[in-house]
Amino acid sequence: MALLKRSSQPAPDPEGRMPLMEHLRELRNRLLIAAVAVVVGIIVGWIFFDPVWAFIKEPFCETPQAQQLRPGQCTLTYGGIFQSFFLTLKVSALVGVLVSSPVWLYQIWAFVTPALYRNEKRYSIAFLGLAIPLFAIGAVLAYLIMDTGLAILLGFAPSDTLPVIQIDEYVNYVLIMIVIFGVSFELPLLLVFLNIIGVLSHATVKKHRRWVVFAMFVFGAVITPGGDPLTMMALAAPMVVLYFLAEFFMYMREKRMPATEDFSHLSDDEASPLVEDSAQLDEEDSGST
Repeated sequence: MALLKRSSQPAPDPEGRMPLMEHLRELRNRLLIAAVAVVVGIIVGWIFFDPVWAFIKEPFCETPQAQQLRPGQCTLTYGGIFQSFFLTLKVSALVGVLVSSPVWLYQIWAFVTPALYRNEKRYSIAFLGLAIPLFAIGAVLAYLIMDTGLAILLGFAPSDTLPVIQIDEYVNYVLIMIVIFGVSFELPLLLVFLNIIGVLSHATVKKHRRWVVFAMFVFGAVITPGGDPLTMMALAAPMVVLYFLAEFFMYMREKRMPATEDFSHLSDDEASPLVEDSAQLDEEDSGST
């Protein structure tokens, strides 16, 4: 009976991994902490809405069309009773996500870390350390060229017309530009990640280099809201530079890689040395038993 009772208990995890219920409980707690941080950030954004809104509308205020409704004053319009409320909520939510990003990023990192190996933790820290500045650089670049892009787009209107720009439409344009530029600057980092995990080799990237560069300019022309040449070039040119930097990193990494870890010469049906060694160890273990 004692033997049966002992065998019915869950065996301890030799790798020290957490049971499923513990994982779910930890996930719930971390999501709760992240949600509270975002809510606090939204409250902060609501309190400081005026200076944030002045910062957001500055690119539009640099255009000549901004003062056509009221000379000497930058003017945007809104056409609904609840539009101003939802605008304040949207801007506050954006501020809340940005302000609370250190908290919810840490919660994601702390939840994922126990499942990673030591080298994976090192790479993930490096990726996180690069991903945030790259996104920020893309967002800043989008903000800096936004006034010129708006002036180009609004300049196509006939001279006898008066633009009436809605607040909600303008905020959507700003958010789309920031997200597109920020996420696009992360794509070369994704290539590096795929190379590190063995999915994408430098030879493959080099082979398709011209097509990728061409696709980046097409992507810049299609994905930007306005589609003007300046915005397209401002998005595509840095992406190409980052692409070449990612390719150089792949080249240097594979060049420094030990020969025993290079499996690119193997066919799809051929076993790697790692598989062969593990098979030999299994045979030795079975023979010894």
